[in-house]
Order: sequence, then structure tokens, then C-alpha cells
Amino acid sequence: MEHIALFDTTLRDGEQSPGATMNARARLRIAHLLAQAGVDCIEAGFPAASAAIESSMATIARGVRGVRIAALARCVDNDIDIAGRALRRAELPRIHVFLATSDLHLEKKLRITRTQAIERIRAGVARARRLCDDVEFSAEDASRSDRAFLIEVFSAAIAAGARTINVPDTVGYATPADMYELMAYLRENVAGSEQAVWSVHTHDDLGMATANACAAIDAGARQVECTINGIGERAGNCALEEIAAVLFVRPDRYPYTSSVRMEKLAELSRAVAHATRMPVQKNKAVVGANAFAHESGIHQDGMLKDRRTYEILDASAVGARARFSIGRNSGRHAVIARAQEIGIDIDAGGMPAFVAAVADIAQSRIVVSDADLIAIAARIRGVAREPIAL
Repeated sequence: MEHIALFDTTLRDGEQSPGATMNARARLRIAHLLAQAGVDCIEAGFPAASAAIESSMATIARGVRGVRIAALARCVDNDIDIAGRALRRAELPRIHVFLATSDLHLEKKLRITRTQAIERIRAGVARARRLCDDVEFSAEDASRSDRAFLIEVFSAAIAAGARTINVPDTVGYATPADMYELMAYLRENVAGSEQAVWSVHTHDDLGMATANACAAIDAGARQVECTINGIGERAGNCALEEIAAVLFVRPDRYPYTSSVRMEKLAELSRAVAHATRMPVQKNKAVVGANAFAHESGIHQDGMLKDRRTYEILDASAVGARARFSIGRNSGRHAVIARAQEIGIDIDAGGMPAFVAAVADIAQSRIVVSDADLIAIAARIRGVAREPIAL
């Protein structure tokens, strides 16, 4: 089975989310957790951005072992030199250089010609290669770039020494069909294509980041760039936990290996949410609070009989816990099961009254809590006769 490398950019692209800046201690902790979770590469920052990021990156490079550490740099001499300096003590360093390649970016942002862009790419990759044996090149805004020009761009990058070629959907413009066609076309036509690992970096502006990453895998990508909780610029990136779950749940469709330790995902999600002050939406796939929660009576009944009826991924596999949410949509079996879980002891004769009382109070509660269930049980047993306050 081929390996899909997961390249985590939480500490670089993820931290670019507005308001998500982390201090040096939090960045180091997240890097250690990522290493423990088994990601293949940690992009620890863009060191030319500030002295603080360079210092933080140097600390991560020195202290986090057993995992590749990458530094991002534009195809600019100073950026590349600072990246090399930040990675000086890394066990497994990678310099990740990039340049925009769409005509829109070349004309409006960089104000250079295609020929000048190729020259910068050759020089940038070659300079990075002199400092580090492992160099990755990204063509920013690749999904909106001219395909024929991308052939020239990536051929030049590989010839200059890039080992990994990344195809970013920088603004989340592509559809899965677009991404598959682009990746397949590039792998077929770029000179030296077989010498490089092909990578994909997808954004979620149209809600298709994970789907686009999967399409790229279908077309031959063997590295996916992603972030914890899918954080990142604008609508964010492909979520690491989602792509890891796809590989874990669907080996029939994606027969590839991943080094990620699935049971670490829930802990990682909580740590990143806390460090960045960005709560995870409740219905977020894999790590959201409701990802393994069930309130519908029909679903709860099925779950009690066989969890596979409504769960394709065991909550414990990602370090989470499945739960029943008791509310007005819950059925009697779930109410009784939850009561038994928390140690409520009501005889068979009192159970119908207990279930009816729970159904009654559920009409005025968003969720019926364990405390509510205990109070109802006490009243049914005659221990407490006061009505439950609404």
C-alpha cells in the first residue's frame, strides 16, 4: 500500500486565521502534539515574517524530534536564508518555497512576466537546495493558472532540485473534477514528474477542501497539506482530521497508509481550539461536539441495537466518546439507557411514569440534563415531591 503523507500547516496557514495568533509556548506545545500524533511534516511557520516567528521556529526545530519540520519562504534570497537559519538544528528540515503563477497574481501582485517568474523559481529552489536537501515548491494560485505555463513552472522547479511539488487551490476555486484533471495533467506532462512527490493544498471557500484533496489523491497526489480543525485563511483549509478519517474509514476506496494516530485527533482538536481561541463548530466532522451525539429516537434505538446503524466511525477511534443527547426527539429506549448509565434505579412499574415525565420536561428544555433525570427519578420514587422547575 502506498503512503499518503499528511503535511500539517496549522502553525503557518492555520495561524493566519484572523485572531488565531499563538504565543511561543503554545506553538511549541502544538508542535509536540502533532509529532506525537504522527503527522509526516509540520510546517512551523514563515520565519521571514517576524523575528518572533523565526525564534519560535528555531525552538521547534531544536526541540521537536522524529518529524520533518518545514519553513515557508518566498522565492526571495533573504526569505530562504532566514528559513535555512531557523531550521539549522532541525533533525529533518525542509525548506518550502513558493511563487504565484496565475496571470492575475503575476500582473497585479508581483508585476513580473512569466519568464521572470520561471527565473525566480529556478534561483529560489536552487538556493534552498544548497541550504537543505529537502525542498518543496508550491505554485501559489495553481488552480487558476494557465496549465501550459504550470508545465514550465514545475519542470523548472524539479530540474532545480525540488523533491516535492505542491499544487495549491489557494483561493478554494476548484471543484473535485477540476482538481483531478489538473493533477493528472501535470503528472503526465511535467518533465521529471516521476522524480517528485506530488502534493495538494486545498482551501474551503466553496466547502470542497476535503473533497478536492481526495480527488487529487485519486489523480496521484501522495501528500496532502492540511490543518487541525480546518483553520486557515478565510474559510480555512482541508482539515487533517477529515482526510485522516477518510483514509481510515474507506480503505476500500482509498487503499493507502497514513502514519497519523487517530486516537490523538480529539485531543489535538481541543488543544488547537484553546490555543487559537477558535471554538470548533458543534457539527464539525470528526471532532465537533455533535459528531458522535444522537438525539433522534429512531437513531438512538438503532445505536442501542448496533452502533454501526448510524456511526461509520467509532468515536473511541479518534479519542472521543459517543453520547445520547436527551431531548424532545428522544425515544423511551434512549431515556432508559441514559438513566441506567448514570445509575438511576427505577423499577419496571415506575418506568412508564419516568419516561412520560422526561418527555414532558423535554418540551421546555433544549437538552434534558443528567441532573434533570436524577430529579425526575427522585420525584417518581417519592423521595422528592416538589415539581421540577421549568
